Amino acid sequence: MVQTQRPPSVWVDNGHAIVRRGMVACLQQAGFVVRGESAALVPTPTVDRIDVLLFESEGTALRRAVRLAAGRPTGLVATIRVATEQQVREIVDAGVAAVLPHDTLTPESLVASVRAVVAGAVTLPGDLLARLLTHVMQTANLGPTGLNPRERSVLRLLAEGLDTRGIAEDLCFSERTVKNVVHDVLTKLNCRTRAQAVALATREGAI
Repeated sequence: MVQTQRPPSVWVDNGHAIVRRGMVACLQQAGFVVRGESAALVPTPTVDRIDVLLFESEGTALRRAVRLAAGRPTGLVATIRVATEQQVREIVDAGVAAVLPHDTLTPESLVASVRAVVAGAVTLPGDLLARLLTHVMQTANLGPTGLNPRERSVLRLLAEGLDTRGIAEDLCFSERTVKNVVHDVLTKLNCRTRAQAVALATREGAI
């Protein structure tokens, strides 16, 4: 018997009921299972049953969302009303895999970002990624010479938008090996997220 892969599951958090319901409708139409809804993370999302927590990063929500997902494979996607440099830095530093500004949010970008996070990729709008370069350079202290060829290859494919499976297929590695290499890269570069590592490596000419 051929086993079918279960559809990815999402929890949608947003303080505006109409916006939240719109997100739910878009994700359901795209084949996601929406496990629940909340406003300001009330009621508390059941993160042990979801692949992605889509939350509005306002007030203390970022800190609470990170705490909820700690130690779990749940991916975090943050929506923000105003994409200030400080807020973007805080979100990426916290380990959020995708950031979606309200003013550029579309059904297509929402679905694409959540799918990317489910696949193990990171996704940031180009202008937000550019804002992180200076911050990443200030927080990381390792140049490109600290990376070995395998780590550079994985970083290069991350920069091209490939997820863990895609990198494994391209380099003929196992997915576990790719995850281990990514972990080593993040440690060496003193980065918390793949987006940070790609930004630093690009800026330093490592890839």
